[in-house]
Amino acid sequence: MEFLRNIPIGQYVAGTSGWMRKLDPRLKFAWVLMFLVSPVLAGLLWRVALVLALLLITILGAVPVRIIWRPLFFLIILSALFGSLAMFLPTNETTSELTVRSSQELPNLILSGSFWEIMRIGPFVVDRRSAELGVKSSTLIFTVVHSVNLMLCTTSPEDLMWTLRWYLKPIALLGFPLDRMSFQLLLALRFIPLVQEELQNLLRSIFNRAVNFKELGFKKSLGLILSVGERLLLNILLRAEQGAEALLIRNDGMILHPDLLRPKGLIKRSTALLNSIAIAALLVVMILRKEYGAF
Repeated sequence: MEFLRNIPIGQYVAGTSGWMRKLDPRLKFAWVLMFLVSPVLAGLLWRVALVLALLLITILGAVPVRIIWRPLFFLIILSALFGSLAMFLPTNETTSELTVRSSQELPNLILSGSFWEIMRIGPFVVDRRSAELGVKSSTLIFTVVHSVNLMLCTTSPEDLMWTLRWYLKPIALLGFPLDRMSFQLLLALRFIPLVQEELQNLLRSIFNRAVNFKELGFKKSLGLILSVGERLLLNILLRAEQGAEALLIRNDGMILHPDLLRPKGLIKRSTALLNSIAIAALLVVMILRKEYGAF
């Protein structure tokens, strides 16, 4: 029962390898926003280009292969599965054909549509619209999940919290408790691995006891699942209480100011060229999106 640990989707992996770790976290966040926003109302060609760009970034050494290959393989299968389901769903695409004769002359006129059938597998028919829908769905899932996963794998929760606070500084002028919100976000990011660990321990305990759900029946199996969920909730609340007590003892109950967690060495000569290339590439991508994003 180590699949949750072997597929670290959305978890920070400490280390120094990979050029993406040296990139300014504010630029990484801007790139992720581009991958999340640019597919909106974009054409099929642009969505496929984003997927190829993400794969190219991964291949070029953004994250070591031993860390990223399992989540990437799992994500490709998941995207292909959802894309296939969307592809085989009926779309009922009908387009009216205009005629030069009036409807009074042809009272029994039936407006038929152009049905561009691509292939047929038994009762399932794939037409042009459903194929486009399947490709868009699979590429959107891959782009959203993999872009965020690359940022989370190479950015520590402290750096990510400081970056979000840097972008949201203007709303602090309106009276929003930005420091408190940033601190709560940091605690939530730190708490996710603990939830995963508790879930993995409970699942391991069930598999080690060789529970046979067929022999238990529906009611007993449902009761077992509910008891496991209750135990998971209790363990999570216990971990939260222990974390709160440790925070109160170590910091006298005071919220850490986000400026104390500012990433060190944001401006370096060794990373100035890398950050400049990232800024220039982002501007080029935005221009390309405006010119060719609809195709």
